[in-house]
Amino acid sequence: MHDLASRLRPLPPSCGPVRLIAIDGHAGSGKTTFAARLAGALDDAPVLHLDDIASHDALFGWTARLMDEVIEPLRHGRTAHYAPYDWHSRRLGPPRSLPPAPVILLEGVGAGRRALRPHLAHLLWMELPREESWARGRSRDGAEQREFWEGWVEAERRHFAEDPSRPFADLLVRQGIEGYETTPGPAGAVGPSQDVTHGDGPTAMC
Repeated sequence: MHDLASRLRPLPPSCGPVRLIAIDGHAGSGKTTFAARLAGALDDAPVLHLDDIASHDALFGWTARLMDEVIEPLRHGRTAHYAPYDWHSRRLGPPRSLPPAPVILLEGVGAGRRALRPHLAHLLWMELPREESWARGRSRDGAEQREFWEGWVEAERRHFAEDPSRPFADLLVRQGIEGYETTPGPAGAVGPSQDVTHGDGPTAMC
């Protein structure tokens, strides 16, 4: 993980002074956990979860909100302000601030969408088949979210059919037993190594 962080830090800023790193993949593919670990390796880099920007009424129709409230302020070196959506009460919560930082992680389904790619320094894709990802997500969320998942799966299918992220990924990320393995994504190879493993402990191979 620290080796991956060392690759990301020197990237040129992509959104004003910020290196905006997107972590995309199917729902249930492990994006949130991976983002938390990568953020730690990046000296506690801020993580913006797209679940805070999306809503029941806009599962994928949140581009304008993200651009207005987050991307545009960061592009101009200003602190962004947004109100996270509460998925239980179905309303926006208290506003949060997101100051410009050397690296900010943008995590969620659709983080690598067409409208955002010009503002990204790097796009990472969680390499887990959609059916396996969705099964993990359903197991995580339990029976009470069964109806939501039925609608979500169809919405995600439509989104990636119209605006795929994986073909533009710089790196593909696979979760292993002891860490994460990254390989060059369809967007091209990065560096001389074609296969690098990033673990979480001192015994990780890299």
